[in-house]
Amino acid sequence: MKKLTLLLTVLLLGAATSLFARTEVERWGCFELRLNHAAKANPFDVALSATFTNGDRKIVVRGFYDGDDTYLVRFMPPVEGEWRYTTRSSAAALNRRSGSFVAVPPAAGNHGPVEVDGDHGFRYADGSRYMPFGTTNYALALFRPETQEATIHSLAASGFNKTRLCVLPKDYPTPLEAPTIFPFELRSRTVDAEGKEHFEWDFERFNPAFFRNLDHRIRQLQELGIEADLILFHPYDRGMWGFDKMPEEINRRYLDYLIARVGAYRNVWWSMANEWDLVRNRTVEEWKDLTRHVAATDPYGHLCSIHGGTAVYFDYGMPEFTHVSIQDEAPVFTASAAATLRQIFPKPVICDEIGYEGNLPLRWARYSPQLMTYYVTNGLMGGIYVTHGECYRDPSEEDFVYWSDGSILRGGSWQRIAFLRRILEEGPNPPRMADVSRDTKTSTAGDGYYYVWLGQSIQSSWRFNLPASNARYRRPQEGERYRVDIIDVWAMTVTEVPGVFETTKPIDYRLYDKHHRDVRLPDVPYLLLRIRRVAE
Repeated sequence: MKKLTLLLTVLLLGAATSLFARTEVERWGCFELRLNHAAKANPFDVALSATFTNGDRKIVVRGFYDGDDTYLVRFMPPVEGEWRYTTRSSAAALNRRSGSFVAVPPAAGNHGPVEVDGDHGFRYADGSRYMPFGTTNYALALFRPETQEATIHSLAASGFNKTRLCVLPKDYPTPLEAPTIFPFELRSRTVDAEGKEHFEWDFERFNPAFFRNLDHRIRQLQELGIEADLILFHPYDRGMWGFDKMPEEINRRYLDYLIARVGAYRNVWWSMANEWDLVRNRTVEEWKDLTRHVAATDPYGHLCSIHGGTAVYFDYGMPEFTHVSIQDEAPVFTASAAATLRQIFPKPVICDEIGYEGNLPLRWARYSPQLMTYYVTNGLMGGIYVTHGECYRDPSEEDFVYWSDGSILRGGSWQRIAFLRRILEEGPNPPRMADVSRDTKTSTAGDGYYYVWLGQSIQSSWRFNLPASNARYRRPQEGERYRVDIIDVWAMTVTEVPGVFETTKPIDYRLYDKHHRDVRLPDVPYLLLRIRRVAE
């Protein structure tokens, strides 16, 4: 009798544990529902979606086939609380499957997806500020695993919080590696008499192994706090595989599959194309249609833009574009040029390609580290953002080029960009020009917080002065007290200037120190002065 009682107690406790067990996922984490079904025909043709509800909220997401008779539905909960779901599918085995999970508070480091903040800024979904300090790793997820891991390792130590990477492979002088895995199922692979390879793809069937690797790299970037700016199309196929000439119905099928797979990752951005204008078989209207399709298909509203060839600008006024992504070095020749570009667009502006630090025999790939640092700082002081890239080649070593292949960072600008990130994130707001077109050196980060960027010039001193204008912030007043720091961007040092400066009343739109004091400067270029009002 005692044994029977003990057995009943164990069974009841087990039932209670099962009853109260619940699946928990962080807010802005990724809930994943796995379902099994052996399709009789093409498994990628099976329609699958799920409706997730939380109170009055209802979000419909698509599922996808992941190989091995497995279907997945991924969902990123935007709010905490219990979420219930019900599936809908053309396959009876996948239809009307229901359940629930609980979205719990996000862990440290999980700030949610990045969104636009005001006209020209970014923030995370939890309201904390985000400033993109990005780099370029086109082939991050495309070549041998050891190269991919080396790139992730270098990014972890870099200070970058965004990188641009291609989904589809490139055929280009760099990288020199050949892809080992492709996004579609291969029907045949032949070699002609001249040694050229020819590929025939089944565009109706994706290669899940290719996309699982992409998933893995996006998750690794997410763990590092790095946004994955995914380039959806590009012109670098050059007839090798035909991915740049897919029919429009296949393009949409590819986009639907990709969005279903990775859209639930909070660190994903969409870049419709790199150098869209060089994809010769697609019109502007077709690009607009594809952009609208992505925006309509993505249930989370991830950031989205498109990137053109040098100084080729798209219609960034489209509501589907959250920000401006351009290739142009002219806007970063000076901070005031960057500020002018900012004035043109009522959206955040990112110069996602201005040229690269490196030693390749190409005019866009041989910037010195000093020039790359200078251009990035010009853009930041003008109120826009600038993406880094590195193109060093060392024939005595494995011939990796970071901008394309990945692997390790060899240059000198990335450390300075990481230093600038630390400096600017200490400020109350991202910088912008304090008096656009009238003052080409002074930027503001808010009430009583300024930068004076001296750039490449070398001067022995700087007379304390501030513009009477302060963008949209409160103007400086007579009798305010300020401290000055000398920031050597290249040496990555911060030196506090002794004493306090007190402002005069405005004299011809400028305020000076009432004792006419100067700041003694070291005889080096790339100095950034930080001026902060002293609290009363």
